[in-house]
Amino acid sequence: MSTFEHLDLSNSLIHALEDLGFQAPTPIQDQAYAPIRSGKDLVGISQTGTGKTFAYLLPLLRDLQYSKEIPPRVLIIVPTRELVGQVVNQVESLTNYTNIRVLGVHGGKNINTQKPGVVAGMDVLVGTPRRVYDLVLHKSLSLKSVKKVVIDEVDVMLDLGFRFQLTNIFDMLPKKRQHIMFSATMTEEVDELIDDYFNQPEKITIALSGTPLENIKQIAYKAPNFYTKVELLKHLLSSANAYPKVLVFVSSKRNADRLYEEMEEGYEKDLCIIHSNKSQNYRLRSLEAFNSGKKRILVATDVIARGLDIEDVSHVVSMDVPIYPENYMHRIGRTGRAEKEGTAILLYTPKEEEHKAAIEQLMKLGIAEEAFPAEVERSNELLPEERPKDKQKELSHKLGSKAPKGESTHEKKDKNKKVNLGGSYRRKLAKKYKKPLTRGDKNQNRRKK
Repeated sequence: MSTFEHLDLSNSLIHALEDLGFQAPTPIQDQAYAPIRSGKDLVGISQTGTGKTFAYLLPLLRDLQYSKEIPPRVLIIVPTRELVGQVVNQVESLTNYTNIRVLGVHGGKNINTQKPGVVAGMDVLVGTPRRVYDLVLHKSLSLKSVKKVVIDEVDVMLDLGFRFQLTNIFDMLPKKRQHIMFSATMTEEVDELIDDYFNQPEKITIALSGTPLENIKQIAYKAPNFYTKVELLKHLLSSANAYPKVLVFVSSKRNADRLYEEMEEGYEKDLCIIHSNKSQNYRLRSLEAFNSGKKRILVATDVIARGLDIEDVSHVVSMDVPIYPENYMHRIGRTGRAEKEGTAILLYTPKEEEHKAAIEQLMKLGIAEEAFPAEVERSNELLPEERPKDKQKELSHKLGSKAPKGESTHEKKDKNKKVNLGGSYRRKLAKKYKKPLTRGDKNQNRRKK
């Protein structure tokens, strides 16, 4: 078993880790230490509970020396006030033997009460994106000295609508800086953020720990479209005894609402839903109903379900195939826990076969294929994004005026060939005041008698 000794930690960090009772680094801590300390940009894909906070704190604090400078040199952005407090506590626990200053800022408090702490100065600033951005706008916080910026739980931040604040904070930072990003799930928005601001980042992916695949039975059904998947799901979940506690994942909030509406008629008493467009109270009620057994089917998006504490899930159903294979691993990790058996069901269309193959390659394991039940009705209804595009219309739009004339085209009529000369009034003025032939020849401008 590896220990912290090979990481070349400072004595102060080693003493702090001993006080905390930590003896060996987790896989994400072991793999992230060298790239972060070297100054490279890093993207870590890791689930909650894998030790990712220490994965970036240990290398950042290793070489951070005390300074009397007021602006922060390390900026850590997290999505919620709870995480701000958690990260601040972890920084404090690791800096017991140093003079490093840390400050946490977040919403829910009057911004004026946090300004004195910011003005007093700190080495490490931990904050939510909106509060950090507001403090900069209030000119209480300067980001001119930030050399290291950490974006933790970035998928949650983007899903909660903090992209505007994040991108503006990035634009306010010094050009020379190191980026460190951690996320449990990958999305297109996360990819765009990486492409826009990161410089050839090193990527580390840590599989969900404590979830052996042998505890999870995986099966897949091939269906032509989304609404046929819905009919299949209704058929599968008809038996409450066979499917006692089912977590259904859908990639988008829109499709989660569509699924809920389709399922509501026959499964209203058993069904609940959570995603980021629902209020906090609504989400809490749905989660409580699912955990207590009042509801046996929970429809959820990837990001919002990630931090939920849900036990004894008998089945996980993927209504679509995630573009990023790591997201599928996160989904199925919600069942088969604590040495219990679990079942993961994947529903996919022909267009999603490529993503399914990527998942199997990541797992190094094939997903067993089940025949589509003959008794399930196949729907011909398609989602707008599933409908084929009008290729002829798309082609004509691209070609524009270069499109060849066919039988349906004709020459313009004479009245339509007229050129706009600016109106009769402008033409009369132009005729009256002619441009001189040479710069000094003013006679041309005289009115003819």
